[in-house]
Amino acid sequence: MLLRQILEIYEYVDSAYANGEEIKKYMESLGAEYVEVKTITGEKGKTDFVRIKIPGLKGKTKGMDAPTLGVLGRLGGIGARPEMIGMVSDADGAVVALAVAAKILDMRNKGDYLDGDVIISTHICPDAPTQPHKPVPFMGSPVDMATVNREEVSGELDAILSIDTTKGNRVINHRGFAISPTVKEGYILKVSDHLLDIMEITTGKLPVVFPITTQDITPYGNDVYHINSILQPATATDAPVVGIAITAEVPVPGCATGASHPFDLEQAARFTLEVAKAFGRGDCKFYDEEEFSRLKKLYGSMKHLQSLGKEEK
Repeated sequence: MLLRQILEIYEYVDSAYANGEEIKKYMESLGAEYVEVKTITGEKGKTDFVRIKIPGLKGKTKGMDAPTLGVLGRLGGIGARPEMIGMVSDADGAVVALAVAAKILDMRNKGDYLDGDVIISTHICPDAPTQPHKPVPFMGSPVDMATVNREEVSGELDAILSIDTTKGNRVINHRGFAISPTVKEGYILKVSDHLLDIMEITTGKLPVVFPITTQDITPYGNDVYHINSILQPATATDAPVVGIAITAEVPVPGCATGASHPFDLEQAARFTLEVAKAFGRGDCKFYDEEEFSRLKKLYGSMKHLQSLGKEEK
C-alpha cells in the first residue's frame, strides 16, 4: 500500500509555498542519497525540477546491468494560483511519482531492494498558468515542453512510465487509471502483455487501455491536437514509453481543485511500483524487440514523428 505516501506528498504540494527543496528534504529524511533540485525560469514563471535516483542491488549505479526505469510525473503545475486555490487535478502525476519514490526508499529502510535503478523526475510549481483547450481548459506550464523533456528524460533510461492526469477529454470514460500502448521511436506498438498482467493483479479488475493517435506522439509546437502531454517524453528518447493516465468518467479541467481521488492515485502508484520491481528483474518487457525490428525493416524509421516535421510550401 502507498496510501500513506500519497497523503504525505499531498500535504507537501498542497501549499502556495510548495517547492523542490522541501521535497528534497523529505526524500533525504527517508534515506535518499541522490536528489537534485534545479529551478528553471521560463516566460510564464518558474518551477523546481526534482530528480531522485534510487540505486538497485544490480543496477548501473553499482556497475551492474539491471535495466533502469524512469518514472516521470508529468504536469503543467501543482497549482494555478492566484486563479485557483489549492492543489489542482493536474498535480496527480507528480503526487504519484513522488509517492513511488518515497515508498521505494521506505522499502529499502525495511530491507527490501529493487534490482534495477529507478529514476523519478517531476517538477513543482504552485502558480502555473492555465490555457484554453477543448472540451475543458488545460494547465499550462511556466517552461516549454522542450525544457521539460531535457530535464526529465535522461539517456540512461531503458524504459519510461509517464504519469499524467488525463481527465480533460471525451475518449476515456473510466475513473481510476489507464495505460497506453507502448510508444518507441515514432511507432505506436501493441500494448505490453506484461503490463496488462500487472494491472489486472494490482487492480483486481480487467485492464483499461486508453486510445492514442499519431498526433499524441508528436512534439508540442506543431499546431495539432494532443490529448495532453503524457506521451511527450517519447519525442525525446529512443527508450520505450508507456503512459499511465489518471482518469475520470467525465471531462475534468486540469486546473480544477478538489478533483483528486487518493485511492485512484494509490492504485496508480502501486501499479508503478510493481512494474519497477518486475522491470528491474527482467520480468517485464515494454515491447517485443524482434517484432519492432521487423516493423523497421518493413516500413522504415518513424523517427520523423519525434520532430516538428516540415511545412508544405
